[in-house]
Amino acid sequence: MRYLSTRGGSPSVSFFDAILTGLAPDGGLYMPQSWPRLSEQVLRNAAFVPYAETAAAILSVFAGDDLSADDALGLTEEAYGSQWANPAITPVQQIGPGDYLLELFHGPSLAFKDVAMQLLAGLYSHILERRDARLTIVCATSGDTGGAAVEALKQTDRVDLFVLMPKGRVSEVQRRFMTASGAPNVHALDIEGDFDAAQALVKALLADQAFSQEVTLSPVNSINWARIMAQSVYYVVTACALSAGSLVHFTVPTGNFGDALSGYVAKMLGAPIGRIMIATNANDGIAQAFETGTYTKSAASITTLSPAMDIAVASNFERIVFEATGREQGLLKQLYDQFGAIGSFDLPNEAQAFLRSHYDAFGVDDQETRWALADCFEQTGEVLCPHTAVGWRARYGQGECEGARVLLATAHSAKFPETVEAILGQVPSLPPHCADLFARQEVRIDMPATIEAVKAYIRGHLGVAA
Repeated sequence: MRYLSTRGGSPSVSFFDAILTGLAPDGGLYMPQSWPRLSEQVLRNAAFVPYAETAAAILSVFAGDDLSADDALGLTEEAYGSQWANPAITPVQQIGPGDYLLELFHGPSLAFKDVAMQLLAGLYSHILERRDARLTIVCATSGDTGGAAVEALKQTDRVDLFVLMPKGRVSEVQRRFMTASGAPNVHALDIEGDFDAAQALVKALLADQAFSQEVTLSPVNSINWARIMAQSVYYVVTACALSAGSLVHFTVPTGNFGDALSGYVAKMLGAPIGRIMIATNANDGIAQAFETGTYTKSAASITTLSPAMDIAVASNFERIVFEATGREQGLLKQLYDQFGAIGSFDLPNEAQAFLRSHYDAFGVDDQETRWALADCFEQTGEVLCPHTAVGWRARYGQGECEGARVLLATAHSAKFPETVEAILGQVPSLPPHCADLFARQEVRIDMPATIEAVKAYIRGHLGVAA
């Protein structure tokens, strides 16, 4: 399997190289040259076999000759083993007639990002050992990606991890998953700015070819194709389990569009998936693009009750626009050059039609988020995190659909105790494996949002504790 850049200015690469480089040299994102399809047997068995088996099948079709079937299964069995609080990995709970909650928070850092990050860490180790190499990993986070990366990569040989988090714009629990690992290879940098500033720094670091090669740089944000691929697994498993002859519909709280894109990938793999509802918070550029046909970058992200979704520029939207424009790399480059220059572009009519054939979109503000969290608790007794509450509200904006409807529960409510307590009057408890989180010592580094400052810190701390 070969991978090409959405913008067409870079040569195609192998699966392993797409993972290690993350961002294409021309600034585009890697996509498979064509969509593989799972066998009918894999789809038929997905609801019954261990999660790792379906994950291995999906990993194999995207890795191609880079990975043997035995190695793929070994990697997925390691990624989805005893570190998960629930052996089903991503269990489904029925919350009403035809309505289900897909629980994605049973991993080490209590967020859906664990599903991909645990596998990505194993892939990194496998590739680096084969190539006898080391890697410097950078991660911009709006809250959950950083914690998942730390939990997956702490104490990992051959890897130095630098997490860029927006200062004061993540919850205390989210922050401590990044700052209190005690791992010498982990560096938590408190960036003066919002997530978009942190994400822009990561993209600038990767675009600096000389520096990237000097320190052997790679991203673990969802610009890395392996993240998207790994998240498609729970869509496949869930859709195959709930189909009963009908398409299954999903509601996805999203900020960077990665998880929403993974649902489309699962659909391309052959999973019985119908509509995908994109639920945004007040940072609703994607929802506005669906309504108006114009994708516009906000001057800055808005701080909300759902901080992991406080993103003004959704990186993975580029990948679905690439699909929606018929994979016309020249057109995609033109649109994103315009986006970089003036902060907006108009979606061609055929692209709008394509997007609306797969997705719905709904923006939810903080007042509606509070209402949704209380409404779900009143109806079902479930205590949602504020991001999942955004999805709960968006469900009401979706028309009637034949078949099961699934809401993605993207994080454990205990990651946002202040918000939950203010709305429901109760404080959700941390699970046993991280109950001592607040007793752990924090280490974090204040960092200006400049590329030179971050480059200097990385250069000075390769193989050195913070």
